[in-house]
Amino acid sequence: MNFGLAAHRLHRHGPNSSLLRWAQACEPGLQALGLRLHATGGAYNALNNHKLLSDRLTAVGHGRDGGLMRLVSRMAGGLQPQDALEGVFFLIDPVDPTSIYPEALALKRQCVIHGKPFVSTLAGAMEWVAVELANAGLTTPGVPGVATLFALEKQVAALIAHDALKDTMEAFAAEHFDTLSRFAGRVATGTTGRRLNALAWSRGWPADQPWVTCYQSGPLGGDAQIAELVLDQRCDKVIFFEDPHVARQHEADIQLMERAVCSTQHATTCYNTPAMARQWAQAAALVR
Repeated sequence: MNFGLAAHRLHRHGPNSSLLRWAQACEPGLQALGLRLHATGGAYNALNNHKLLSDRLTAVGHGRDGGLMRLVSRMAGGLQPQDALEGVFFLIDPVDPTSIYPEALALKRQCVIHGKPFVSTLAGAMEWVAVELANAGLTTPGVPGVATLFALEKQVAALIAHDALKDTMEAFAAEHFDTLSRFAGRVATGTTGRRLNALAWSRGWPADQPWVTCYQSGPLGGDAQIAELVLDQRCDKVIFFEDPHVARQHEADIQLMERAVCSTQHATTCYNTPAMARQWAQAAALVR
């Protein structure tokens, strides 16, 4: 299994940086999974300097040399079959100007298009290793704090879907209704929330109780409202089915919410595709 790896300067400098904390905590799990990391220059050097994951790393070059661009190509299949990536860990600092460079935006877009994991926070990187281990039946190496990661009864989840994927979100919620119902609370943007409430009531959820709390629709500010919940650490997980094939009139609001997620690196996880969400839901059903 090959994943890309990148980290903004904030997350790779210092002994307590997010990148080093993740590598130290998850090294046994990454070894058990046999996961190789195609790492951009800064991340590669930081891990090598601390003698972490050295046998797991392949260097792809610094950002100024096109390292992140190479990850975009490899997310789409690369030039050689052995270079193709199955996902990426990209620890993002939302105030780093490179977070909105074309190669950074293209990397996420290719992950969404191809249904591959795009993991942008420390909490998400920890959780995704646990997800892969659980789905592979490899629980022995463990991930520190995994019980907290999957303690859904203490978390709030956001469920958001663009128009072309609202049916997909409804199907996902129906398939994993019991798992999603374990959350302490659920929030959603307007139309998606109304559809999910109707689904829940049809499944026997008490008719006088909403299954999800509905905010405005995305174009009317719902993404921004949920972003504030994320910033206040009152929303722990964002399940966001994005349509990358259409121009979106509220693109700024969407990016605002994603930047809010990255601002709460240690607390929030985000799943951008149905495939990624299903893998998480399968693991959450196994780890209780």
